[in-house]
Amino acid sequence: MSGVVDLAAVKAAQEAKAKAEQARAEAARQGGAGAVSPADLVIDVDEAGFERDVLQRSAEVPVVIDFWAEWCQPCKQLSPVLERLAVEYNGRFLLAKIDVDANQMLMQQFGIQGVPAVFAVVAGQALPLFQGAAGEQQIRQTLDQLVTVAEQRFGLTGLTVDPDAEPGGAAAGAAAPEGPYDAALNAAAQALDAGDLAGAVRAYKNVLADDPAHPEAKLGLAQAELLQRVQGMDPQKVRQEAAEKPKDVAAQIAAADLDLVGGHVEDAFGRLIDTVQRTAGDDRDAVRLRLLELFEVVGPEDPRVVGARRALARALF
Repeated sequence: MSGVVDLAAVKAAQEAKAKAEQARAEAARQGGAGAVSPADLVIDVDEAGFERDVLQRSAEVPVVIDFWAEWCQPCKQLSPVLERLAVEYNGRFLLAKIDVDANQMLMQQFGIQGVPAVFAVVAGQALPLFQGAAGEQQIRQTLDQLVTVAEQRFGLTGLTVDPDAEPGGAAAGAAAPEGPYDAALNAAAQALDAGDLAGAVRAYKNVLADDPAHPEAKLGLAQAELLQRVQGMDPQKVRQEAAEKPKDVAAQIAAADLDLVGGHVEDAFGRLIDTVQRTAGDDRDAVRLRLLELFEVVGPEDPRVVGARRALARALF
């Protein structure tokens, strides 16, 4: 679920949270309680309403998209399961159903080769979940991972569901109260927007001083510190030094930072693991610690991190 490394993820998370807060504030101004009915958790979406019903709503709640067709027999088995789980998960995700025959453009934009196909959109970012029929246990595991990532990375806690609410009659997204660290996290996001990386680092450290395990602050700090390190680097010079000095720890660490900023995750991890194998003592420990920091940037659930952790263990022992 982590996808490709995106060093704007912290900013995107804060923007998503800000949009959700704006939606809750707007609902409050309009006098609504902000709750939705269980019937509002499953919606039909077409091309005309996609931006409003999927992209904009994904700033408030993860949106799971069920691409289906009337002639598709597996769809008739999968869709009722997804609809039932949408109600069971009680607002932690919104299910959007799209008929591919009536919405060919959306089918092409998502690269759908066959149905059923299930995607998610979180804070405007599309994520493929699975294609074809799937068992309920697999679906539940996928949904659990989705809502966890949405909450930890983007602060999306879902919708408030009121069984007594009129379908379609209440504004969505007026759920969780402001968290104890929202002010500090917003300050970090504003610092990132202003290019004040040092300020962002301080703001994230302030959160971690009170809550050392706070997932969003840990991710934000790792990414802000990475951006701070590569700021002002001459990429050509750094890469040339790394190529000419394979045993130079500082050169390899700097090149790995650039690799990660450029989205070359495997290259960054592989470079540092190779350096661990060539070094010892304090040099080896410095490389190991930097590699662990880069793991935080990518996210511990990412399969590339899982594989690199195994490779690091082999290199160390």
